[in-house]
Amino acid sequence: MENQLFQLKFTSRQLQRSSKKCEKDQKKQLSFLKKAIAKGNIEGARIYAQNSIRQKNQAMNYLRLASRIDGVAARVETAVRMGQLSKSMRGVVSSMGKSMEAMDLTKMTSVMDQFEKQFGDLDVMTETMSESMDSTNAMTTPTDEVDILIKQVADEHGIQIGTQLETSPLDNQKQEVKEDDLTARLQKLRGQN
Repeated sequence: MENQLFQLKFTSRQLQRSSKKCEKDQKKQLSFLKKAIAKGNIEGARIYAQNSIRQKNQAMNYLRLASRIDGVAARVETAVRMGQLSKSMRGVVSSMGKSMEAMDLTKMTSVMDQFEKQFGDLDVMTETMSESMDSTNAMTTPTDEVDILIKQVADEHGIQIGTQLETSPLDNQKQEVKEDDLTARLQKLRGQN
């Protein structure tokens, strides 16, 4: 079980490194985006913005997966510790039995202190595992993120893009198809009532 724990932690570290690599690539794409905007190459800017967003999302996916693996590793580690704890508790219970037979209050107090300490350690491990599992969250990407990123980079670097940045004809077609699809679905629902 400890070997699996090591493998999980190793995999998590690899995913975190991959996430950092994606973040570096994202910054490189942002640099290319800035240059493309400065040259007035909006199509190129769109491509670099898409690449940047893809790298950012990939970095987040790697981090999310690393976090989930860390959660599994925490569970495995808890299981390993529980195994150790159950062995330790058997020893404590055995010591308790011997202390009870002898009615030695000092030994019984010492055994109870050990018992409470082990349960305290278990509570801390359980709380840590719960916190790591709760820390994972989902992230959504708006559809107009590419244009927002282009505008943001242009604003940050004082580059005027004017009216060059309009939604592409393909985007307009997609929007019309979505609206037609929604209208058809609404009419179908109305017909069922």
